[in-house]
Amino acid sequence: MNKVGIVGVGFMGMVHYLTYQKLSGTQVVAICDSNRDRLAGDWTGIQGNFGPPGQQMDLSDIAVYESSEELIADPNVDLVDITLPPAMHVDVAIQALRAGKHVFCEKPMAMTVGDCDQMLAAAKEFKRQLLIGHVLPFYPEYDWALQEIRSGKHGRLLGGSFKRIISDPAWLTNFWNADAVGGPMLDLHIHDAHFIRLLFGMPTGVTTRGSQRSGLAEHWHSLFEFADSNLHVHATSGVIDQQGRPFLHGFEIQLEKATLVFEFAVMESNTGEQQGRYLCKPTLFDAAGHAQYPSLGDGDPMHAFSAELEHVSQVLQGNMEAGALACELARDAIEICQLQTDNLLSQ
Repeated sequence: MNKVGIVGVGFMGMVHYLTYQKLSGTQVVAICDSNRDRLAGDWTGIQGNFGPPGQQMDLSDIAVYESSEELIADPNVDLVDITLPPAMHVDVAIQALRAGKHVFCEKPMAMTVGDCDQMLAAAKEFKRQLLIGHVLPFYPEYDWALQEIRSGKHGRLLGGSFKRIISDPAWLTNFWNADAVGGPMLDLHIHDAHFIRLLFGMPTGVTTRGSQRSGLAEHWHSLFEFADSNLHVHATSGVIDQQGRPFLHGFEIQLEKATLVFEFAVMESNTGEQQGRYLCKPTLFDAAGHAQYPSLGDGDPMHAFSAELEHVSQVLQGNMEAGALACELARDAIEICQLQTDNLLSQ
């Protein structure tokens, strides 16, 4: 039985908590937050862009703490799940690893490559698992793409184009603070940087052009270079000022014998409601000239978190490798984002 302590009860902390309730072999035994109402179970004020709304929770069987130090010291906790703001990840993760706890930390791993390296060193020194919550590879469209690519039946991977754009999230505190959140590069594009690293390896160079705000990348295009000069990889990401389309993501991935495409967006309907829909449903264009449409389920994002946290459980039990949750991949994603930022701001 994996006994979990969640540090930080915001939207993502709630998503993790609800997901753990559905997993066998895992039990949330402790929660930490500085908000006493949330420690009392009042999660009604928690909101997100998917999943159920916050509600009153029965935490009578769960230890509650106001500080991460108290939770980490709890002998019943063997996995510390960190869902704090990114700037706080490094300190809490290292404290937990030093205390002999395994760590599952939400993305981005940290704010800088240096902080990531400190976390990696602590995991190695104290011989504990450090897993990073990059959930994108567990989303059905991205999981489908990974399976098709890794099957080998479509030949060699040639390249891809990736897109992830949101309307300006003015409601998010510190979104444009370079030291706290890091803007759209570390909060948004980090997903695709990680997926690009997972598919193609580490880029050897990047050219990025676009706009900037408050010393951060705002909206941009990046062209990546790799040791294999035949690979062609491009990404578009950032924010737009118009609020009518709050979210869009997608890809077009080229292989020798197939092309994989999909695009999904949340857009304002004629009635003013926000509705999610495929602009291009997941499609495989095969070598015979046909289009194939895989069946990927109902698209509920909560399923991706269930798959992700089940993977965490299996890693801790020694049944699986870290795979997409490996801290080394997450560290490299931060480096990729830093390369893009440096290249853009140097222009």
